[in-house]
Amino acid sequence: MSNHKDLQKLTLPGLLISLGIIYGDIGTSPLYVFKAIVGKNPITELLVYGGVSLIFWTLTLQTTVKYVLITLMADNKGEGGIFSLFSLVRRKAKWLIIPAILGGCALLADGIITPPITISSAVEGLELRYPNVPTVPIVIGIISVIFIIQQFGTSKVGKAFGPIMLLWFTMIGVLGLTYVVQMPSVLKAINPVYAYNLLTSETFNAFIILGSVFLCTTGAEALYSDLGHCGRSNIRVSWIYVKTALLLNYFGQAAWLMQQEGKSMDLNQLNPFYQLMPEWFLIYGIAIATCAAIIACQAVISGSFTLIAEAVRLNVWPKVKIVYPSEQKGQLYVPSINWILCAGCFGVMALFQKSERMEGAYGLSITMAMMMTTVLMWFFLKRRKVPTYLIVTFVVAYGIIEIAFLLGNLHKFIDGGWFTLSLGVILFIVMWAWHTARKIRNRYVKFIEIEDYYKIINELSEDESVPKYASQLVYLTSANFNSEVESKIVYSILQKQPKRADVYWLVHVDVVDEPYTREYEVDFLVPGKLIRIDFKLGFRIEQQINVLFRKVVEDLVKNGEVNITSKYKSLSKHNIVGDFRFVVIEKALSKSYNLSFYEQLIMDIYQQLKKMSISEERGFGLDLSFVTVEKVPLMLTPPESVDLERVTPTHR
Repeated sequence: MSNHKDLQKLTLPGLLISLGIIYGDIGTSPLYVFKAIVGKNPITELLVYGGVSLIFWTLTLQTTVKYVLITLMADNKGEGGIFSLFSLVRRKAKWLIIPAILGGCALLADGIITPPITISSAVEGLELRYPNVPTVPIVIGIISVIFIIQQFGTSKVGKAFGPIMLLWFTMIGVLGLTYVVQMPSVLKAINPVYAYNLLTSETFNAFIILGSVFLCTTGAEALYSDLGHCGRSNIRVSWIYVKTALLLNYFGQAAWLMQQEGKSMDLNQLNPFYQLMPEWFLIYGIAIATCAAIIACQAVISGSFTLIAEAVRLNVWPKVKIVYPSEQKGQLYVPSINWILCAGCFGVMALFQKSERMEGAYGLSITMAMMMTTVLMWFFLKRRKVPTYLIVTFVVAYGIIEIAFLLGNLHKFIDGGWFTLSLGVILFIVMWAWHTARKIRNRYVKFIEIEDYYKIINELSEDESVPKYASQLVYLTSANFNSEVESKIVYSILQKQPKRADVYWLVHVDVVDEPYTREYEVDFLVPGKLIRIDFKLGFRIEQQINVLFRKVVEDLVKNGEVNITSKYKSLSKHNIVGDFRFVVIEKALSKSYNLSFYEQLIMDIYQQLKKMSISEERGFGLDLSFVTVEKVPLMLTPPESVDLERVTPTHR
């Protein structure tokens, strides 16, 4: 990509874009983190100083060191995210598909809980001034609008995201600073001893505290996922400002809480974030917080669309309709996922209604995503030939931290964690079934040497006793080698209905590990009669085979390598281009008796998913008016031997 290097440059617009795209989730966490840590407990120095110390070290070790400094190095031609990372290491071990799928599912599940909790936390600030205001309908209204506008593209609105988030971070930093100045002693909580004292205290359950603290780093995965939109340099520099603003706000909340020391107040009803605001500023603060929450939701939704588009191309998600509402790089819209996320958000609102109840459902899935990133990073660092002792240090250190956070979040299972975990399991079943079914099907695809059929295909093309099927006949092949072709394609050409054509084309698509590769190779198997085109497309490239194929043919005609003029005499003398026809062979699964129970279950799930997914021809962007779909059986078992006895007819 030509703009890959431009993205890596440190620029003011780049820094502003980073603020608008990346930090929505982690940037809105001050709305609910301290509220979750303190809850209904009496306010003590141990709890407040220990809590803010844990927040400081979590943001430093988990977000800054692991993601900003280390994981951002896993740059796949300018792109980041769990599937980009998987593409970098998948050749190392086949089983790495498991952490990739688990991480992808966890991020999608997180995309369902983030909009309700962030928008609820912002809107609930209204209750301080208007105690009887119904916040749930307002939140549902905002969420509805967010999902409805997705189909129109968000590039125009997106330009305002950077300035709004700059205002947000400046506001929370200044609000926090006003209280830190009043009580600078709160800064001594940077000392990790305070964090240690809280975790080892008999007064509080360390895992419950860790589960609440973890909420401060839930957006860290987005830093890596959005690498392609902003570039490493812009993310690293903008993070300095973002982290400073976040820490000032957290320490400011700690200072306010210390002024309430000894009191026992229900912080589920009294949010320390809004207590930092002067009375006159409250309504403006709520408005800015709501805008920041909406931007956080937008970032999560856009991330989910990108994740699904990558999953489709890596064959771990059913083929779904993907729309490109604007020319902006990376801007896409997946209708099915949009409405699934929307329905999920409504389900969260119906189940939990208040943000403090949602805290239980939040965090459990994202911990899983972080652990899976650690596993994949282990192999990436090995690939980069990083010294073994450094890799072991990284894996052990973050293994311990993330297992501690996982245990800290497990207690949330009953409080709501079951919801996101259930979502994650459903998503995993879909991804795993689609991926495994493809492997099972490929096991039974028979490849034959195409060279054996050169002569007969040539003769068929010239045999005028066979009605011409098309001037240019195109088949999609999954054969990786030019010397092979599926037996089904030869069966379709020669037997199903002999198909005479002037030129036969075989088109193969290979999804490569780089995100934006667009390359092709041409092999003239039988010059002028049988031609194979191999497309090498990046996992972020839209597979518009119809458009790409036409472009290749145009180039070949321009170079005088092929002649696509119609061979019909009446058309040939006027140089009319011959017709093109694509044939898509759909392998129908015959009932099998030699599959294990597990494989049969996978294939049953696959069949149901296939009914809901778009067809193969739509998935490859083929012009449906030029496509013929042929169903052929995928024979999983040889026909059973049947005993039949012939008898002499009896004359009556």
